[in-house]
Amino acid sequence: MATTYLSPGVYVEEVERGTKPIEGVGTAVAAFVGFTERAEEPGRDGSTVSLLNKPTLVTNWGQFTARFGGFVEGAFLPYAVYGYFANGGGRCYVVSVKALAAGDGTRAQAALPSAAEGKGDSLAIRARAAGPAGNELSVVVRHEGAAPAEGAEAPKGEGDTFTLVVRRGTAQAERFDGLTLGNVEATVNTASRLIEVEVVRKAGKIVGTRPAEGTYALAGGETKALAIAPPQFEGSAPKREGLGGLEALEDITMVCVPDLMSAYLAGAIDLNGVKAVQTALINHCERMKYRFAILDAPPGMGPQEIADWRQNQAGYDSKYAALYYPWIALPSPSGDGSTMLVPPCGHVAGIYARVDGERGVHKAPANEVVAGAIGLELNVTKGEQDMLNPMGVNCIRAFPGRGIRVWGARTLSSDPAWRYINVRRLFNFVEASIERGTQWVVFEPNDQDLWARVRRDISAFLRMVWRSGALFGATPEEAFFVKCDAELNPPEVRDLGQLIIEIGLAPVKPAEFVVVRISQWAGPNAEA
Repeated sequence: MATTYLSPGVYVEEVERGTKPIEGVGTAVAAFVGFTERAEEPGRDGSTVSLLNKPTLVTNWGQFTARFGGFVEGAFLPYAVYGYFANGGGRCYVVSVKALAAGDGTRAQAALPSAAEGKGDSLAIRARAAGPAGNELSVVVRHEGAAPAEGAEAPKGEGDTFTLVVRRGTAQAERFDGLTLGNVEATVNTASRLIEVEVVRKAGKIVGTRPAEGTYALAGGETKALAIAPPQFEGSAPKREGLGGLEALEDITMVCVPDLMSAYLAGAIDLNGVKAVQTALINHCERMKYRFAILDAPPGMGPQEIADWRQNQAGYDSKYAALYYPWIALPSPSGDGSTMLVPPCGHVAGIYARVDGERGVHKAPANEVVAGAIGLELNVTKGEQDMLNPMGVNCIRAFPGRGIRVWGARTLSSDPAWRYINVRRLFNFVEASIERGTQWVVFEPNDQDLWARVRRDISAFLRMVWRSGALFGATPEEAFFVKCDAELNPPEVRDLGQLIIEIGLAPVKPAEFVVVRISQWAGPNAEA
């Protein structure tokens, strides 16, 4: 109602007649659910606040390590987050459902006997990392200088030194020369990335001599069974745990569960458990509407096995998810030159973010280099991809001279209209932007003036989308339409308090199959 004027004067009023621009929402915010080394941060009063099952915003690798630690045996989430940032990711949320400390496994070890008989053990050797990887290690002891005669005292610095060689498999990984029982702990424990050494003492005194020459294999390294089940990944929305805890956050657009495969490798869940969690992840993204699930194929499967698993067991049919195969190889964090296999979801999420920033959400996140990957679990051939691609398995392949690239851009949907990842994510972007940008319409008078303003604002936004190359058409009229009029909003619709708007988009589709037709030509002067 207009202001009531009671006395003469000049009155200045602000009238809302301009456009209300619709701003595009973010498209590249990932969420990771899995295991970490720890999950805590300092509280305001100096205490430690647990971050277990709490979605925590992380914007760089330094923030992640400060709250969740670094790489840890049995957890793929740190590798996924690292790969996300390395491939172009900027912001992500981390949900740690379990902290895997070094004590969550036994370390391989070996006892080295003294060179002199009757002196017992001389050294205790332990692998630094818990788990079965330590069982691949062995140490070789070689003496330096002549041993003293029985009952004689060796000259200082002679007869008590030895060399310690650390092997991984049959390859030498580390070597330490000039060791004695007095300096072996300080030397090896400071420099070695693979083992720790402890001199055997009784009552605080060294009782043995230098270790006997020989090769000693480390053994006994095991990973403790993970007390984890599908419901812990799925979590609960009311309790803000697991996948359910992400429902309260509106800006997430991609979701990954890399440590689903850690639980599978540890034997905590089987392939049915993998399917249960991945199904819950897909359902989460479909329920939240504007999110996309990036799934990992199980490890250790050949192309035919993956095809059988995809068709017969993991019969997913969703336009909100994509599946990637095979796993990628990364340099081992131990720095010893070895490699390790990790699920690709984190690196792929980073590629999504990189493509969104450089080209736009309408560009298919494929034919892109996987930064940080130095190998693949298996090199998929063209013939094998001919079998996998139609069923929605996006292959990661190595090409000579072109690096390791994502070579697929399909969703898991059987509907041809939603075959491509970029189409689904483009609609997610447009729908979320319009939903957020038209909140002002709620409770406005539902008349022709409102319909015109809605058409104007949405059309202005879609023209910007068209100019970015996301829509097909030489003109805006060919690329989209916006309808909001009396035909869609008759009295019976308005009486229900509803305002109906219809929007049509012509999205660009990726050139998945490039066909070049070549034939012989006789030239312009050839007779017809």
